Amino acid sequence: MQMQTRPHGRSRLAPANNGKRIRREKRTIEVMLGIYCRHHHDNDPHQLCDNCGQLLRYARQRLDNCVFGESKQPCNECAVQCYSPTLRTRIIEVMRYSGPRMTLRYPILGMRHFLDKLRTRF
Repeated sequence: MQMQTRPHGRSRLAPANNGKRIRREKRTIEVMLGIYCRHHHDNDPHQLCDNCGQLLRYARQRLDNCVFGESKQPCNECAVQCYSPTLRTRIIEVMRYSGPRMTLRYPILGMRHFLDKLRTRF
């Protein structure tokens, strides 16, 4: 399989949002989906099932295209609802389940996520 190059010489396009905050948000949603999938679906504990994998790809795409970039607020407090209604319901379910459990398994990431939520309120 041969990799195609774009006219400007790069083999693929870089995501629009690739700063520290967006990378941390992507890591957070990956961890949350891992916790949720491991406890709700019968699959390999180191790999997401197909449905959770699709939801992760969708969430990453939404973060890549977030109009607020590095200054984004938590998605549940955002005026621009970029998730489709069906997937928004699924991601809310994942976050409600995984959020409290994340602080035990990933305390630093959980604390950063909590601080990001507080930051927008003050």
